[in-house]
Amino acid sequence: MSVLRVYQAAKEFDISSEALVKLLADISRPVSSHMSTIDEETVRLITKKLAQEKAIVREKIESKKKKFGPGRVKEKDEEERPRRKEAVRAKVTSRRKHWDSGKEVWVEEEAPKIWGRKKKKKKKISQKVIAENIRRTLAKIDAGVVKKKRRKRGTGGVVVVEEQGAENQVKVMEFISLAELSDQIEVPASKLISTCIDLGLMVTVNQRLDFDTISLICDGFGFKAIRDEEYGHELLEEETREEHEKYGDQRKRAPIVTVMGHVDHGKTTLLDYLRKSDIISGESGGITQHIGAYNVITGGGPICFLDTPGHEAFTAMRARGAQVTDLVILVVAADDSVQPQTIEAINHAKAAGVPIIVAINKIDLPAANTGRVKQELSTQGLLIEEFGGKILCAEISAKKGTGMDHLLELILLQSEMMELTAQFSGPARGVVIEAKLDRGMGAMATILLTDGTLVVGDPFICGLVSGRVRGMRSERGENVAECGPASPVQVLGFDGVPQAGDNFHVVRDEREAKDISTVRQRLKREQDFSRHHKLTLNQLFQRIEAGEVHNLHLIIKGDVDGSVEALSDSLEKLSTPEVRVEVIHRGVGAITENDVILASASRAIIIGFHVRPDIRAREAAQREGVDIRLYRVIYEVVDNIRLAMEGLLSMEEKETLQSSVEVREVYKISKIGTVAGCFVIEGKVNRNHRARLIRDGVVIWEGSFASLKRFKDDAKEVASGFECGIRLENYQDLKVGDIIETFVIEEIKRQLSSQTSE
Repeated sequence: MSVLRVYQAAKEFDISSEALVKLLADISRPVSSHMSTIDEETVRLITKKLAQEKAIVREKIESKKKKFGPGRVKEKDEEERPRRKEAVRAKVTSRRKHWDSGKEVWVEEEAPKIWGRKKKKKKKISQKVIAENIRRTLAKIDAGVVKKKRRKRGTGGVVVVEEQGAENQVKVMEFISLAELSDQIEVPASKLISTCIDLGLMVTVNQRLDFDTISLICDGFGFKAIRDEEYGHELLEEETREEHEKYGDQRKRAPIVTVMGHVDHGKTTLLDYLRKSDIISGESGGITQHIGAYNVITGGGPICFLDTPGHEAFTAMRARGAQVTDLVILVVAADDSVQPQTIEAINHAKAAGVPIIVAINKIDLPAANTGRVKQELSTQGLLIEEFGGKILCAEISAKKGTGMDHLLELILLQSEMMELTAQFSGPARGVVIEAKLDRGMGAMATILLTDGTLVVGDPFICGLVSGRVRGMRSERGENVAECGPASPVQVLGFDGVPQAGDNFHVVRDEREAKDISTVRQRLKREQDFSRHHKLTLNQLFQRIEAGEVHNLHLIIKGDVDGSVEALSDSLEKLSTPEVRVEVIHRGVGAITENDVILASASRAIIIGFHVRPDIRAREAAQREGVDIRLYRVIYEVVDNIRLAMEGLLSMEEKETLQSSVEVREVYKISKIGTVAGCFVIEGKVNRNHRARLIRDGVVIWEGSFASLKRFKDDAKEVASGFECGIRLENYQDLKVGDIIETFVIEEIKRQLSSQTSE
């Protein structure tokens, strides 16, 4: 071993990079980041320091044992027992005659005397076996015998609390909320928040925590947090490592760069300029609501960009983006300065231990003030180079392209210094960036590969689901046969819809993938069952003591998993002491009849985000009186739920469905466009009503009719059971099987107690 990077040494010592950086500062060997190198002498000093700290911990444990007598007495008794046995065995001996080569000699042997029974020849026991058993017993006593295990489950995964001697161990998966951690270690959330404030951490009850923060909190209450990996993770990692060592194809790879910042500061516009495309026009409300991965070819080589939403609701999605990235570009608007999501993005980047490049955008605006932005960033611990710090900075205008070349130069310079490499041969592994359910393609996910090469036909396991790669497409929609590291690719062939953030592993055969998937799904069902049906006495006492708590049950369905997760987190944060928001189910795809049945049984409201209910679900909702609310922009959902909870209800826009029309034929006519031959399933179609086009439960288009005809004549309205011809305004991509709905919007006075079915 010549030199090691800090993060490599941290893996060997089984501690986090941040902890190792602090430890190096304590031994007067400070480093700038987790990518810095250390020599053999420094490694020896680290080993010595860790040994000293372990010795101090042992002394504390011993002092606690001495303070509490029974444990020490029992331990002493366990140590003395083998010695007493040896003493008794030494006393019970006898002398007898023995003939050896014709001579009479006296020898001593073990001869335990048993009165009233016939003497039996005692079986000889090896002294080596006795000594080994004594050694093992003493080792167990020194380590502390596991007294009991209490299995607990939460939404973050199965958690095992092991009481081991004087130390409790908590196995937990990353990104659980503080409320879930409170339930798992049975400590009130108020005490956890107070402890976090003492540690300099400002957290809320529903905030998701990274593993380092969880470890700090658990240490304060005498627990040791252990990262709990999903079933089969170690086996998959070992198989992948063996295959990569077999091929040994380690090469330089493209940097993975995450663009972060506050909402509407120009992150997506920056990528628009680099990709020469227009992403922002496709997002509802003009804000990014899905995480995207894109490859950009520059003069210095390819760069993989991750575009994360800046809206406050997408905390978990930004955290995921920071975890898989090499470099973070922090976009700050020159006319708006540092905002709450800017600070959050800085914290995510620091927690992930990745370098930051600041891009001050919108410098072309009259109100731009770059000096103020740099000064405010310095108060957050980001000191720009021109102020004597180490943070690289570029002043740009993403709309006009000013300073973009300089920004790309900084990215390539920083990535060159990091010496990024990856294994190009062997089985692929990566992480899910986004996942959704497509009508024609089925379940599909955007995968960012970190190692290996993915080829069509490879069997894989991804979170709870398995599958075989049936096809791959680039972010531009082009079919690809294989894909290498640091490349985003859309994969087809999943058995179900994975969750954003799931690990993706290629395995040797499809049978192995299905076996692992079956076990993981069984564990997940056990977790869900435990969460919905079990209540501890402590929780019951707390509810009685606090008084009756009213729960607002929600079922959330969306088009992609990342948006559903973000929406769920945002709504749960609205909980108050009187009304608690509880998401009992969330999923990807259209609203189905099963969702309505679950909502009816649990008295829940169904929220559809970019999806629609099918006809059977709508009929069931009307029959059961279930409230279905449909939205396309996330902050409208949050605002409406907040207003309903606060009682500040103004005029409500109620949507009334007028008709449902099925497209049965599509005709393309020159100089006119695409005309749909339709059949009116229910209701009455009116030419002046608003309309939407639905494909597999997902809204594709919304607008008005360009024309409505009955045979060759223009028609004002067409009744149910008749055929008609429809041409949509500014939309031509019609397909057989599409559903066209017409509706009117009425303004009514909203009441908190009323429920509106859409």
